[in-house]
Amino acid sequence: MPSTPRPSQQLSRRGFLAATGGLGAALALAACSSSGGSSGGGLSGASTALLPSTAPVGWSKVIAQANAKLKKDLGFTLDAQFTAWTNYGQQALLKFTAGAHFDTALEALWLNMSQLVQSQSLVDLSGEIGKYPNLKAQLSSQLIAANTWSGGKLWGIPQVNSAGRIQHFTIRQDLAEKYGFSDIQDYDTLERYFYAVKQKAGITPFGASSNSTFLYVVPGPVGLFNAQSWSDPLTSAHQFTGSNLYFLFDRSAATTGSSNPKPFWEDAGCLDAFNRIRKYNQDGIIDANAISTDQATANSRWNAGGYASIWAMSDGTSSNGLPTLQKTVKSAQLANVMPLPAGAKPLQTFQADNVVVVNANGGDLERTMHLQDWLSIQENHDLLEYGIQGTDWEPAADNKYKILSQYSFPGYGLLWRSKLERRSLYMTASEEKIFDWAQSYDNFTLDPFASFVPDITPVKQEIAQMTNVMTQYANPLYYGVGDVTSQLSKLKTAADGAGLAKIQAEMAKQADAHLKAQKS
Repeated sequence: MPSTPRPSQQLSRRGFLAATGGLGAALALAACSSSGGSSGGGLSGASTALLPSTAPVGWSKVIAQANAKLKKDLGFTLDAQFTAWTNYGQQALLKFTAGAHFDTALEALWLNMSQLVQSQSLVDLSGEIGKYPNLKAQLSSQLIAANTWSGGKLWGIPQVNSAGRIQHFTIRQDLAEKYGFSDIQDYDTLERYFYAVKQKAGITPFGASSNSTFLYVVPGPVGLFNAQSWSDPLTSAHQFTGSNLYFLFDRSAATTGSSNPKPFWEDAGCLDAFNRIRKYNQDGIIDANAISTDQATANSRWNAGGYASIWAMSDGTSSNGLPTLQKTVKSAQLANVMPLPAGAKPLQTFQADNVVVVNANGGDLERTMHLQDWLSIQENHDLLEYGIQGTDWEPAADNKYKILSQYSFPGYGLLWRSKLERRSLYMTASEEKIFDWAQSYDNFTLDPFASFVPDITPVKQEIAQMTNVMTQYANPLYYGVGDVTSQLSKLKTAADGAGLAKIQAEMAKQADAHLKAQKS
């Protein structure tokens, strides 16, 4: 799944300073010129990038410094246009369909990529990466292969800082130790921690937010509150397009050749998660109004000490908020909890949760690629990712950095590079252990549908209707709003009316064809 995040993270990302210096940048640019890409001397204007989140604290000073260097090096500037996560997906899609002039946007399979590919709104970058040596050096062949669609099309530049990504929990370790939960290794113990915090500390145990939706339930390979998926993280879940209906494929599909997709609500683990979340809502484990609480609000409450745990991804960034939290709660300590069985190898597609795409109808490909190449040089990457050295951050030993301000750029939307990302000085031992584990492809099981991206064309109309059904009828289940049985009945009836049978049959047809092609 997305570091969903990654469905929508707004915790600060990571960084440090490299030893390349101005000479290294100049040499890299010269190499770019000599290897087939243009030198950038004829480029001008501003490269507009659509980004989720809000402008970071101190953004005006950082972008001014970055643009001065970018203008000098390449002749153009960066115009980062921020949109809150609550509206980002819809607003970005509208700008694509309206033919707006911008170069890049953050996209993903869980957002709008399938629709954008189908509408020919994206530029195929499969022949571009090799022209830009700094960028090429940062993107492994395995990463490119995992994100290349059928027909050899690469519809965006994957933004990752690890091999595999598993969502999990960041908890208040100081509270865990206070109430007797110093070492949480399984979901049952984590749940007992939630209830102990609710009873004894009087704060909300988990900070749920409106943009997480299916992440709480659907095993991809784990659903955050799907206890069964934590015990057995080997289910393959896929949808036609973002925020839509998930199907779970047969566990023996690779052997039998039959995907036999079932709607996620037919899975016992998902049904248990629905009932569990309903209880969490009623018991105050999550906010009763979580369905309308955006991520920025949830993060603010977390930083103010209002929650005992919050969503995390195995990207090494969740400890970054500790300095801000400790300004409010001086005794606060953090830990990461990933309640997988010892030795588990969760299913992974190795597709990036976040992808930088190029606008085919109003974007400048050459300018975009030069910017991506420029951001693949350590000092340029660090300036935008972490801010101004000495003001927003400073280097520390062992390839780490110390956070000095509240500057937090959504690097996953523009410039994440595995080999350039540095670790925060505040990274906890538990998060470092998870982050190290996530770096190796060998710690995961390859999903037999890893390169499968279904074509929405045959069921485009039904998918549009199903998206509305999921929003209206599935979202209340994701947040425990109302009786599970009656709400699930409404969801099933609405899904049938939106064309479930046709979508399911088409998914089976395409998934089975994928399995057959894999064997040929």
